[in-house]
Amino acid sequence: QLQLVESGGGLVEFGGSLRLSCAASGFSLNSYSVGWFRQAPGKEREGVSCISMVDDSTYYRDSVNGRFTISRDYAENTVYLQMKSLKPEDTAVYYCAAGQFGSCSSGFVPYNQDYWGQGTQVTVSS
Repeated sequence: QLQLVESGGGLVEFGGSLRLSCAASGFSLNSYSVGWFRQAPGKEREGVSCISMVDDSTYYRDSVNGRFTISRDYAENTVYLQMKSLKPEDTAVYYCAAGQFGSCSSGFVPYNQDYWGQGTQVTVSS
């Protein structure tokens, strides 16, 4: 079965850290750009960070730049999102997604993704 499975979400205090994992089964992430989206209650899904299939170049939305780091472990077939200095406004369900587009700056949108994970809740208390 081809799927993405996220883990690592939870409840953390303001300023804390979490690391999300996105593991693929049934296919290799090596041939995909992989990103993280998030969706808070009553809001649209938004792209948070992406790592390109071409050269592992990365993209971050402005509000997380400098606090979040995306990385890829080829051996583990897993992509990680390290989140530091978390804020209450980071509270959302986080989804990983994989798509075969080369550029995160232009291709990192929901309709370009071929696979989605089930989501993991991140809650930051103030």
